[in-house]
Amino acid sequence: MLTIFGRISSINVQKAVWAAGEVGQPFERIDIGGQFGGNKEPAYLAKNPNGQIPTLEDGEICIWESNSIVRYLAARYGAGWIWEEDPARRADADRWMDWMNTSLQPAMTPAFWALIRKLPEHQNPAIIETSIANTEAKLDILEAHLAGRSYLAGERFGMADITVAPGAHRWLHMPVPQKERPNLTRWYRQVSARPAAVPALPLPIS
Repeated sequence: MLTIFGRISSINVQKAVWAAGEVGQPFERIDIGGQFGGNKEPAYLAKNPNGQIPTLEDGEICIWESNSIVRYLAARYGAGWIWEEDPARRADADRWMDWMNTSLQPAMTPAFWALIRKLPEHQNPAIIETSIANTEAKLDILEAHLAGRSYLAGERFGMADITVAPGAHRWLHMPVPQKERPNLTRWYRQVSARPAAVPALPLPIS
């Protein structure tokens, strides 16, 4: 059985939990990080020297970095399903996975820290406004891409959807002004209703 270390309120843990569910692998999730602590303890740092979450254990295999975990689970247990053998199709998924980490998630994080986690040191109105504007611009990219597509990497559900949808889930439940994006809304409703997604995307966001 797999073991996933990390609290479910983390977007990155949500990716790992969703991927494990999609490939049909039973797992135990252990709360680590945030209010639970434990991620700076020697036993955990021996698994993940960064002290971050998530970390995945599969027998003697130990993996950290959320996108690497999703790729591992997809390749090992989801070949022909959420793992693309064709390099071009896989690159299509990979780019959206990386886009989530390098573009969408950094854009939304300042507003999330301020408005949801209410961290005192992140209450600068100008920074919040910039975060909202930057995130909305990124979502415009997503909206345009999803026009005429069922999923992020084409007509088959896959790794990219598992990786990007937790970000959409978070933002669409944020108390911020948002314009209508029918393609994004349609896609989010479709993927978030999947049985493996439901336990991975809790509400309210926190």
